[in-house]
Amino acid sequence: MSLNELTGGSRASRITELTTLLFLLALIVVLVFELPPEVFSPGSKSFILAIGVIGAWRYSWWFTIAIRSVWYNRRVFPRLRRQADAADAREKPDALYVLCTSFRIEPEVSFAVYDALIRDAADYGVPTTIFAAISDRSDVDVIDHVMAENGWPANVEISYMFQKGDGKRSAMAEVLRAISRRMPSHRSLLVSMDGDIRIEPGTLARSLSFFFVKDDLGALTTNNSAIVNGGDVTKEWYDLRYAQRHLVMSSGSVSERLLVLTGRYSAFRAELATDPGFIELVENDHIEHWRFGNFKFLSGDDKSTWFWLLKNGWKMLYIPDVYVSGFEELPDKDRFFASSLDLMKRWYGNMLRTSGRAIALGPKTMGLFTWWSLVDQRLSMWTTLIGPSVAIMLTLFVRPSFIFAYLLWILFTRSVTATVLALQHGRFSLLWIPMLYYNQVGGALLKTYVSFRFNRQSWSRQGISAGEPSDPRAARRQRRMGHFMHAVYVGSLMLILALAVGVVAPPDRMAFAVLEDQSAMLADDDGPAPERDDGYWLALALADAPEGGTVQLPAGNMRVGKRFTEKLFEVGDVRARTFRGHGGKRPTTWYVNASLAGRLHDARGRTLSDNRTLTCRADNPCRLDTASGTVTLDDMDVRRASPERRQ
Repeated sequence: MSLNELTGGSRASRITELTTLLFLLALIVVLVFELPPEVFSPGSKSFILAIGVIGAWRYSWWFTIAIRSVWYNRRVFPRLRRQADAADAREKPDALYVLCTSFRIEPEVSFAVYDALIRDAADYGVPTTIFAAISDRSDVDVIDHVMAENGWPANVEISYMFQKGDGKRSAMAEVLRAISRRMPSHRSLLVSMDGDIRIEPGTLARSLSFFFVKDDLGALTTNNSAIVNGGDVTKEWYDLRYAQRHLVMSSGSVSERLLVLTGRYSAFRAELATDPGFIELVENDHIEHWRFGNFKFLSGDDKSTWFWLLKNGWKMLYIPDVYVSGFEELPDKDRFFASSLDLMKRWYGNMLRTSGRAIALGPKTMGLFTWWSLVDQRLSMWTTLIGPSVAIMLTLFVRPSFIFAYLLWILFTRSVTATVLALQHGRFSLLWIPMLYYNQVGGALLKTYVSFRFNRQSWSRQGISAGEPSDPRAARRQRRMGHFMHAVYVGSLMLILALAVGVVAPPDRMAFAVLEDQSAMLADDDGPAPERDDGYWLALALADAPEGGTVQLPAGNMRVGKRFTEKLFEVGDVRARTFRGHGGKRPTTWYVNASLAGRLHDARGRTLSDNRTLTCRADNPCRLDTASGTVTLDDMDVRRASPERRQ
């Protein structure tokens, strides 16, 4: 990977954008012209649940974040910027320490990174010590070359420290201890950055000056841009993530709290970063879990530094007008989906490992908005899955045309979201529309997966993993339990959604009655079977039917005895008063016992007790008089039952 390859930008080509536009337009035309009008029926509870109620909740919260972001960038930050520029003109830190960690970075990238850093440090004019946590001797040659190219600036010192290869945390801890031995003053500052981040000229002056505006500011981070080695989809995927990051970071800064301090470029007060508790958390951060036991964190150092500051009440800030550029490349640039999901799995694992303890601090420590944002991260991974799950259920089991409505909803909402992001980010790509849905649904699936297995950690670049027991049998037990719990949670969610939208109906009184009748018939296999009486469930059918409705009966024979009138009297409130038979070549036939035959008559007044058979049709309906009222019979035959019992 050469620098020329990396500096090709991070935007999709015009051909890709045009192809995406034509595809989206064609999809919209198909959906609009094929969409049945009844899909948008306001009485559709399923539609309202899937894309109405849940969508209103999720997007009202998202637009709250967007409005806060606009407020910060238009009103709050300009005032802070003026104050910071004025502070930079009159005071500087006593000393600046830069912690830059690199692991097998290409020499061309390392040269560009250190060249930009050393140039900016020299221009800043503050005594600066750059601690280069490197992994290879060739890195020393590159950095020495950069120093020589810049004339060995008098205010810049380079200190080399070789990493152990067991992750970034141990290297950071060693550097922080080395800085603490220099006893930095309370006016000294520390910049922590990755070895593949190139800063722009003036980054140090324009970011560090905020520490002299706010005495309670513990750390800050800046805006990011990407220099991507990959295809158009990869470029836009990274740029979309940075646009979303800008929105969330800006919103959080209104409360002077962030949800993460990115390791790409963040600045701290040196006295805080050299606190023994801070260093210990960076090096040995761990969690005690009821199922996983005690396990140490592998990556996510930016979450550890963030949590320490949050717990100790320090404020944090996002600087949106200062950019640092990351040299980005997927672990396998030829496999976009596999690589992007692998990265998201690591990011979400870091989030889930630390958000629980942060939530436990409560809203008093960090403010209600920040606290709820952390809670929402946990909720959103489940609520995001409701829409597609309901859409699939309804499409498969209720109405296939529902998928058209859902796809239109996706196109509409993601287009609005992408437009809002573009207005704040400064550019727009049509690829963002499908990518937003991919990030949201794919991310939600990954979060739910990781939430039951967040002890399993891996770092693709360094090829290391951690978190599981060393005993293979114990590791297998943990994995099986994770699979089981995940299946229970997902199954419960699917069952609740299926019941809510009517795909699956809970058993009603009639179903219980049928089951009861069948159980009674099987209660005593040795004795004679009890006389069958379908009146029990027929009475319940009248009670469960819509008000004023008709109960449609199947073809076949039914025995109706005194249990029918007894159950009618018991239920009291009967909403339907009409039974309609099957009709046709396979009629419905009632066999009515002697106790009811005298109360069943047709429209001509003939009773069943006087006639062995009555034919009940629309022009000659039959009526059964009961203590609870008259029940009408239509399109069926009624006969007197013989007293014989089934054997």
